Amino acid sequence: MLPPVLAKNDKQAWWLIGIFSFVVFAAVVLLSRIKLDVDLGFDVHIFARFNAIINSIVTVLLLAGLLVVKRGNYRLHKRIMITAMVLSVLFLVSYICHHLFAGETRFGDINHDGIVSDEEKAAAGSLRTIYYIILGTHIPLAGIILPFILFTAYRALVAEWPKHKKLARITWPIWLYVAVTGVLVYLLISPYY
Repeated sequence: MLPPVLAKNDKQAWWLIGIFSFVVFAAVVLLSRIKLDVDLGFDVHIFARFNAIINSIVTVLLLAGLLVVKRGNYRLHKRIMITAMVLSVLFLVSYICHHLFAGETRFGDINHDGIVSDEEKAAAGSLRTIYYIILGTHIPLAGIILPFILFTAYRALVAEWPKHKKLARITWPIWLYVAVTGVLVYLLISPYY
């Protein structure tokens, strides 16, 4: 196991992680309701593509992180997981940018009028239901995973390995699910950009 990087201060960690998680959640919720009509000179859906790429990389990193920790390579595990966290921060910035500049895209809205007609629903077929089931699980889990990730990292940084491992058993599969379904959501909605 690795030595602690931070001095343990659970009270401060709870406050910092709680405040940071709340601010991020509030920013995502509030900023996703705002659309800025600004011509950036490029297709703003590049942010969504970038998000899908980041989620794909995070998926691979999460799997690699699990593999190397099972093999006892804790230093590499730490580097992999920190990289996954940094990429997740980049994802968050890009996600907010996409929603600020692109606005909302409705699944099946072929003519981009903001209304999905009965004909458009019929054209989308059962894929529309599948999309909303995936999205309906992805969004709430993406909303709650941040404090779990941060607490799991905190327990590792203060070298509380049993608590880290216990939290990671909850955090890792949810984070993996969010990363994988993020890619699926992009693949399903991107034809309607």
